[in-house]
Amino acid sequence: MSVDGATTGFEADVGRFYALAGTWAEDATLAGADTILAQEAALAAAPGPGPAADGPLLAVVDGRGRIPDWMWAALRDAGHWSEVLALHAEATPARAPGRDVREFVGGARRVALGPALAALDAGLVRVDSGGALTGALLRDGLVDELSLLVHPVLAGGADAWYGPEPVPGLALERIAADQLEDGLSWLRYRVAP
Repeated sequence: MSVDGATTGFEADVGRFYALAGTWAEDATLAGADTILAQEAALAAAPGPGPAADGPLLAVVDGRGRIPDWMWAALRDAGHWSEVLALHAEATPARAPGRDVREFVGGARRVALGPALAALDAGLVRVDSGGALTGALLRDGLVDELSLLVHPVLAGGADAWYGPEPVPGLALERIAADQLEDGLSWLRYRVAP
């Protein structure tokens, strides 16, 4: 994110983000459909070495059923995750019969995030998504810790990291604050009970 809380409107150090994220050894990665769809061209061109036996599960919130069938197989074969799981709601459009992806259906019109996370039965879940999913998780009280890679820029007018709807005031306890090269700051907070 930028100093003013934006996630767009500047060039993020994505390599640094994933290098830091790689140190967390998560059991599951939770992503939103928009984040996955933004990787469509890269997935289509990726060599696809196959599932990573010791990798985390990838769970994708796809309540509107926008992820095409071919992408589920490409995600599984990308070499990052051990398996993929589609998170749907009852109102998610019908999927092709015999589709080769596990799914969890919870919630009437939107994916019920609390039950979906419980179904993952994972110790550490890392969220790799934009503001809409992050904000929904925060509003539902489903976040234990925030890890922010703050870039030394003011993006102004761009989307905030917590999504389009305001997040109610959350009390945070600072865990760590590290200064990295290139003026980046890595801030970690625990959401206070």
